[in-house]
Amino acid sequence: MPGHLTRDRLAVLAGVAAPLALAAVLVPFQASFPNTDAALAMLLVVVAVAANGDRLAGTLAAVSTAVWFDFFLTRPYERFTITRRTDIETTVLLLVIGVAVTEIAVWGRRHYAIASRRAGYLDGINNAARAVAAGGSAPALIDQVSGQLVRLLSLGSCVFQYGVAGLGRPARLHRDGSVTLGQLRWAVDGEVFPPDADVELLVEGGGIFQGRFLMTPAPGARPALERRLLAVAFADQVGSALASSHPVGHG
Repeated sequence: MPGHLTRDRLAVLAGVAAPLALAAVLVPFQASFPNTDAALAMLLVVVAVAANGDRLAGTLAAVSTAVWFDFFLTRPYERFTITRRTDIETTVLLLVIGVAVTEIAVWGRRHYAIASRRAGYLDGINNAARAVAAGGSAPALIDQVSGQLVRLLSLGSCVFQYGVAGLGRPARLHRDGSVTLGQLRWAVDGEVFPPDADVELLVEGGGIFQGRFLMTPAPGARPALERRLLAVAFADQVGSALASSHPVGHG
């Protein structure tokens, strides 16, 4: 996280300063080539900043590019005034395209992050499945899955209890990802975990009840439906391991 903060701060600084520096470099050539070519060169700065920074950095780069293009590369030079219609259009396009490029870059990074998280979740499920297939220790798998659930669902704690269900009347996470507390069903995509309540995730294997994961959500935890369904998949792996070792009925 500190590395990302540093990168974003550097990108903000670059978004403000880099267009100014490039415009100053292009000043000696302002009479030798069309300023539309200069605009294209400055747009590359916006693309570079947007690709490496956040939305703020890209937007600042777009605004800075439009401002310094106006000041240095449109007549009258070194004044924040534009007299030609084509220069006005070019400046406006610089700003609009710069902001659009920034939004596309932000969208791309967001989807890349989502894909990376999904790959991590699938790796966790695959590791659990391999542990079951290899006949690994059920307690070790339970510990592994408990850690996965803490990270996946933003929990404060998670413990496995053999042969227990409903004790303490906690909320319950169901196989479809929904959560109920008594007769109250919580919206699947809304506020997920009831406040000040533990949540249990039942574990079955070989058609036999094995136990539950009793989970204490961290304050403000709102895991998405996808994460809750993955939690159910992890529980299924534990159920398979317990069924093949020492199944436990209700007790």
